[in-house]
Amino acid sequence: MEGSIDIGLVVTIGGIIFSVAGAAAVAQSQIKNIVEMLHDLEARYRTFDQRLDKGHTQIETQSQKLGVLAKMMDPSNEAARHREMSNIITRIDRAEKDISKLITMHNGKHPKVE
Repeated sequence: MEGSIDIGLVVTIGGIIFSVAGAAAVAQSQIKNIVEMLHDLEARYRTFDQRLDKGHTQIETQSQKLGVLAKMMDPSNEAARHREMSNIITRIDRAEKDISKLITMHNGKHPKVE
């Protein structure tokens, strides 16, 4: 029976086909699960990435604010501000003395103009 197909061979081939079909179904199911897990991981990754970007932006903003404050509090800037304030105070004191002198010069009465 060299050219003939016996029942054992058909059963064996049928078993192999069913095994391959079952393995393909299992593989398809596992691939579907893996794809779903991949989508979930991608969504989580995007959320973490957004949070990281927001944190990075906040850090950069705070760093810029700190730089501005550091420049404002620089000793050379402080010295210049103190000199300016001293000059302003001196000018105010002088203006008050001049005003006081002008007030004492004026008797507060105006003659009638006819």
